[in-house]
Amino acid sequence: MTDEYADIREQVQKLCAQFPGEYWRKLDAERAYPTEFVQALTEAGYLSVLIPEEYGGSGLGISAAAVIMEEIQKSGCNGGACHAQMYTMGTVLRHGTDDQKNKYLPGIASGELRLQAFGVTEPTSGTDTLSLRTTAVRDGNDGYIVNGQKIWTSRAEHSDLMLLLARTTPKEEVEKRTEGLSVFIVDMREALGNGLEIKPIRTMINHATTEVFFDDLKIPADSLVGQEGKGFRYILDGMNAERILIAAECIGDARWFIEKARDYANDRQVFGREIGKNQGIQFPIAEAYMQTEAANLMVEEAARKYESGERAGAEANMAKYLASEASWKAADMCMQTHGGFAFAEEYDVERKFRETRLYRIAPVSNNLVLSFVGEHVLGMPKSY
Repeated sequence: MTDEYADIREQVQKLCAQFPGEYWRKLDAERAYPTEFVQALTEAGYLSVLIPEEYGGSGLGISAAAVIMEEIQKSGCNGGACHAQMYTMGTVLRHGTDDQKNKYLPGIASGELRLQAFGVTEPTSGTDTLSLRTTAVRDGNDGYIVNGQKIWTSRAEHSDLMLLLARTTPKEEVEKRTEGLSVFIVDMREALGNGLEIKPIRTMINHATTEVFFDDLKIPADSLVGQEGKGFRYILDGMNAERILIAAECIGDARWFIEKARDYANDRQVFGREIGKNQGIQFPIAEAYMQTEAANLMVEEAARKYESGERAGAEANMAKYLASEASWKAADMCMQTHGGFAFAEEYDVERKFRETRLYRIAPVSNNLVLSFVGEHVLGMPKSY
């Protein structure tokens, strides 16, 4: 993967060099959205790599997308502001009508339309997606009326469109738990103030996340993606893509921390010698490096299986778990290597430390990954 996409890596590095630590520290302090950075990625075509050429994208595979996200993080930038623009459209691409694809995909590819909001998680159900309560009820033949609430819907304030998962059949009326949920494309430009309300949530990281409220929001019938009631199955592939790209981001983060710690350990002198000569400093850096390289192999395998059309759920989840744990290990090691200086904003360690911690929880908790592997890969009883 490294050799095949060497040119992409080099070009992403050059782009990211235009957005140094000062840029991100200012945004972090102001809780601002990196508009210039997202625009630069859009104009370079990096956010449309997964969109087929016929719709204005590059038509590349998820390995290329993973390389882009890895290099963004490795360069000290933050792809969390726009990574959903890459994969959220996959549900439309795979299950949308020709009219929907022609209507939305070219605009998403060019950056004219932003599809970054993914309305799934709710306050009462969390990661128990099948228990979500947001409803979309048929309004004659004209469309649907949506009521409910979503939480942790990042970038909703900076998106034109939202991919929404809502219940169209009551839970007690379906034969299988996975049925009765449907996917919709919501045009938030029309919905905002007409039944849609967005409230920002302040968090320890600048991730532009929000609560979204639906109060008798009317959406047209052609907002439905695919068959009514089959939406949960539709978003699973998108979730696997999300996990692979998040895992790649974590690999990038880990490599940033390792490089930062190595350079500091080689330069910093205490008691008349470089601190990197001390095993207590050197060994944790070496351990973090080995864990990161091992995790990266799983990321590459997950990307390979996804691109070949094989079932990649297990690999995507394991990649996300291993990479997020490796990045967190590297982050903690980097903090320890820098000592008190790690808490100084100018080193960017504390900012990246906060950012990478998120991925042990989102987009799926690592505890749930362990449960998934135990039950669905190893064939053990369902854990509680």
